[in-house]
Amino acid sequence: MTMTHLDTATADRRNYPAPVLLTVEEAARCLRVGRTTCFALIGRGELESLLIGGLRRVPADAPAAYLARRRAERQAA
Repeated sequence: MTMTHLDTATADRRNYPAPVLLTVEEAARCLRVGRTTCFALIGRGELESLLIGGLRRVPADAPAAYLARRRAERQAA
């Protein structure tokens, strides 16, 4: 999933680079799941995240990596 799919209505894409980190809410929107489900994925270590200060952030490529792993697991089963 690319960042062009992320809803960045408040940012003018011509003037801002693509985000490197997402909030948990943005990552949840990318995955089309709720915030609570996204936090559960993070808590189980299924979705990569990191703390910056007291803020939880998800690398922009982590939702796509999570989906790729899930698809590979499903195909292997």
